[in-house]
Amino acid sequence: MAPKRPAGAGAFPKPVATPAPTTLDPVATYAALDLGTNSCRMLVAQPKGSQFHVVDSFSKSVQLGAGLEASGRLSRSSMARTVQALKICKSKFQKHRVQRMKLVATEACRRARNARDFIRFVRRETGLRLDIIEPEEEARLAVVSCAPLVSVRTEQLLVVDIGGGSTELVWIDLSRVPAAERPRSIMRLHKGFDYSEDLFPRARVVDWISVPLGVATLKDQFSDVEDDSGRFALMSWYFEEQLAEFSPYAHEQAREGFQIIGTSGTVTTVAASHLGLRRYDRTKVDGLRMSSDQIDAVIRGYLDLGEAGRRADPRIGKDRQSLIMSGSAILQALMRVWPTDRLSVADRGLREGLLYAQMSSDGVLEDGPF
Repeated sequence: MAPKRPAGAGAFPKPVATPAPTTLDPVATYAALDLGTNSCRMLVAQPKGSQFHVVDSFSKSVQLGAGLEASGRLSRSSMARTVQALKICKSKFQKHRVQRMKLVATEACRRARNARDFIRFVRRETGLRLDIIEPEEEARLAVVSCAPLVSVRTEQLLVVDIGGGSTELVWIDLSRVPAAERPRSIMRLHKGFDYSEDLFPRARVVDWISVPLGVATLKDQFSDVEDDSGRFALMSWYFEEQLAEFSPYAHEQAREGFQIIGTSGTVTTVAASHLGLRRYDRTKVDGLRMSSDQIDAVIRGYLDLGEAGRRADPRIGKDRQSLIMSGSAILQALMRVWPTDRLSVADRGLREGLLYAQMSSDGVLEDGPF
């Protein structure tokens, strides 16, 4: 299966402007919802300085894409599960009197033949309006969310977002941006990867790609392979094959000044396992730097446990147990390909990017708008 790319590989997305309200409220409540192939995730937040303060959150494994690989359609049961989760989200929006919201659906809805019917079903049952976003916007928002984790020493940056149905990779050149401005230049990418209509130093997007393989879809591809270790090796090899069109794949990069940031449930689960957390703690995981040896040790430990052992491992969590090996196969392929022995772990992603984009467009962040 070839990676999904827009016409003209590496073409950049057009910026999507969010209409600003007539009166900007510096303490307005915002919401962002990310409906993926496997999970429904939501945040409610208020601007606070140049960041935001999370007021409420919700995350549920709804498995919207269950059976999609075989049928090309969203099933009735998966749609019903998802609507129930969205009703909980709506009640939280009402509780916190959310004034501005952006609710998006990604790969499962991009691929499903009955996606438009599902969007109408959601609207009828919950009153919520979901937007199906393109891979370009998904990649851009994931990058923006990781801006606070970008080191001032980073000259070449790879941001990887491993989702349920797709994996987005964005390669960014920061070498011409003054060191102190590098995180902020990443934040400004919410205007578009090719946006250049300002006087600020600009991060240059070398290339990006959306591979239509995530933890759920890659698992489904190799579900007929019974041997655990053999299945893992095949998944990792197969994912690496999909990177051939990604231009940095074919060019050796200097190790100095290179940073990979990984954002996904897989990356945070591997980090939690490395730390031995029996109860997940975001403050210990977000921003953690792991060496490739540490990542390999965790993955080897997963393989040694076997399927039964992973199901019983409290560090992995019930929602992640069936998907951790496909995610680990993707992560191992990435660490094998690029010249670094360090990975920055990001417990952040599309939801945070959506919040930053809305708040920046509204001018309610200090030091903004970015």
